[in-house]
Amino acid sequence: MKGIKVDLVVHNAQIHVLDEANTIGQAMAISDGKVVEVGPERQILNKYRSDNELDARGKDIYPGLTDAHGHLLMYAKQLLGVDLTGARSLNEVIYRCEKFQSAHPCSFIVGRGWDQTYWAGSALPSNELLNKAFPDIPVCLYRIDGHAALVNEALIEKSQLRKKMSGLKGGLVVLDPVGQQPTGLLIDNAMNLVSSALPDYSKQAYLKTILQIQEELLQYGITGVHEAGIDFKHIAWFRQLVASGKLKLDVYAMLMDSPENRTFARKNGPYQFRNLSVRSFKCFADGALGSRGAFLKQPYSDDAHNQGLLLTDVSQMKDLARFCLRTNYQLNTHGIGDSANALILSIYAEAFKRKPDHRFRIEHAQVIDPQDAARFSAYAVFPSVQPTHAVSDARWAQQRLGATRMKGAYAYRTLLQQFGMLAIGTDFPVEKTNPFLSIEAALNAAPEKALTFDEVVKGMTIWAAFAAFQERHLGSLEKGKQATFAIFEQPLASRQMTNCAWRTFIKGRCVYKLESL
Repeated sequence: MKGIKVDLVVHNAQIHVLDEANTIGQAMAISDGKVVEVGPERQILNKYRSDNELDARGKDIYPGLTDAHGHLLMYAKQLLGVDLTGARSLNEVIYRCEKFQSAHPCSFIVGRGWDQTYWAGSALPSNELLNKAFPDIPVCLYRIDGHAALVNEALIEKSQLRKKMSGLKGGLVVLDPVGQQPTGLLIDNAMNLVSSALPDYSKQAYLKTILQIQEELLQYGITGVHEAGIDFKHIAWFRQLVASGKLKLDVYAMLMDSPENRTFARKNGPYQFRNLSVRSFKCFADGALGSRGAFLKQPYSDDAHNQGLLLTDVSQMKDLARFCLRTNYQLNTHGIGDSANALILSIYAEAFKRKPDHRFRIEHAQVIDPQDAARFSAYAVFPSVQPTHAVSDARWAQQRLGATRMKGAYAYRTLLQQFGMLAIGTDFPVEKTNPFLSIEAALNAAPEKALTFDEVVKGMTIWAAFAAFQERHLGSLEKGKQATFAIFEQPLASRQMTNCAWRTFIKGRCVYKLESL
């Protein structure tokens, strides 16, 4: 019988290999979960045979997309609680909480997704109405970016917040100007003061919900997520899901800085368990622009007495950077404001002297002082960006920053020119998981900031793989790499925001079929 036997042959396709030659093939042979060869239709069909052949109906095939900055656990928590996204007033927020509590009676309420910039007046809220609606059970409602929360008096009392307020660093307990009592609004590290008093959902509930999120991602052709910050107990959670064979996504997890996580890194070094990879730490330099916690060099244009917040001590950030270098871990630091980004770049300069290919990342790299931009290149700092933030923030960003600072904000082309690569994600659930919204946002940015279609796709594939030390086996469909790919229902370059995967494959196995809907 003619032909080399393989596990799967995919043909009648437009296969975008994403190698340096930008090869486009029509057919692909796959064995043992890896790409054997991509080439012309007739060549592959003559050279290989398989009991499994897939006619791709002329559709686009790309390497599986990676969301280079997402939050599986945070999204799971949002889905388990009250979804407040899109609420047009504080009254609507409270109505949604009441409706949720009626349908799911519970001894506590956690919600997420409110955004005061959609409300009349755009003022950050206080808890008077929340206290009337929920006088007896603790309620914690997180802003959409997770950098502020509105809590009720019941949670303030239960957590003994008033006794803990002195000495707070990197956060703000907002007080009413008359009585100097907490208004219920907590910004950044102030949220930590109440978290221990807030019950949580069960492990089983989280794991079940993570698998639901996986289905959502697979339908978009997303096969990998850089999970942007987990605690020590979550390593075991992900291991359990992977060991059971239920979690098929490639998960590149960033550890939060804790004694347990440092011990784990010291003991294990870069850690790999099947499709779970742990070799990075996540650090927060500052807060978010929407709640005015982003750390700026000059005061906010709409708040003359506020420059934002530094969430982590400089000494702690430097110590974590040194620890990462010693243990061969990556450091990924959240940086929104221009002052925060300048500080991170200064710390990373030391890393570059010790290890030029450190691949330390700045997550968001949202507002950069133009005079700092060249330091990304000088210190080999990897920018990890989320283009949909520019769209969501467009209504108020210039109000916060002023026209001059906006020139260095959401400056994706500048960052790409400096480093030569970008990792692109969505920051879900802050934004939607839909990667086609990211493509559109990056292409539609101002001309001096916009990316090309090819650059955006690379940011979600081969460059995202490079940002996670995975470029040898993921990110392109070159010979010997994982046969992890998506066949898209509509051409990717058609820029259809309603596009989806027709088939999604991980290591040569079909994990999603459109018909299964």
